[in-house]
Amino acid sequence: MSEVERRHRRVQRVVAVIYLGIPLVLLGFVAWISSTGPAAAWIGCVVPAGMLVLGWILRRRHRYQPRWWMGVGGLYGGIAGLVVTLFPLVTGVWWPAILALPALIVGVVGGLALARYADRVLLVPVVPELADTPYELVFRLRGLPLAAVLVGADSVTIQSHPVPRSEQQFRTYPLAEVTGTFEFSLSGAERLKFPIAVNHAVATPGPAVILQASGEDWVLPTNQPDTLIDVLTRRKPH
Repeated sequence: MSEVERRHRRVQRVVAVIYLGIPLVLLGFVAWISSTGPAAAWIGCVVPAGMLVLGWILRRRHRYQPRWWMGVGGLYGGIAGLVVTLFPLVTGVWWPAILALPALIVGVVGGLALARYADRVLLVPVVPELADTPYELVFRLRGLPLAAVLVGADSVTIQSHPVPRSEQQFRTYPLAEVTGTFEFSLSGAERLKFPIAVNHAVATPGPAVILQASGEDWVLPTNQPDTLIDVLTRRKPH
């Protein structure tokens, strides 16, 4: 078994915990509390059951898209924290509700930590062989805190925000329209211009990649220029 295959198995186990494990454990907890309370308490199972069904659907869509893992992990963790502390109220146990806010915070942080762990297992260190997997690979841009390059199976996206809110915050090109990739070195004195809306850009010295696609040139400051070029080259249709 190769290193990439081992990563894949570990990553998918963690993704399954996020999308299915959290709601499944939560469903068991709610069912246990409901068994000691009034019959109407069983209605509470609707929340974790709905999370489980949604997680099953989303996991099939997101399993190869790391950019979604943190959002789902934080959301599911936060909901779990609230339910664990607030649902005992149906049986007359009120004291856990005092811990609702801390539980919400712990749940969100725990879900984000799981997603972050899965992301690190997959991408650290980034190796060109990942180009042969179906994963959408994310390359952060130096000096642009929220910006990233997403290399999918057949397209490359440059976006200035993790969840773009408008068409001005991202640009997507089919890999077939990528006409050139070149490594470049920045002195830090350049004023980079982007055809998308970019906030809080800070010029930094170091390596970069010049990406040419659909008649546009991009200068992408990245600390992994060789790997980004290798991935784009290997995924580009020949």
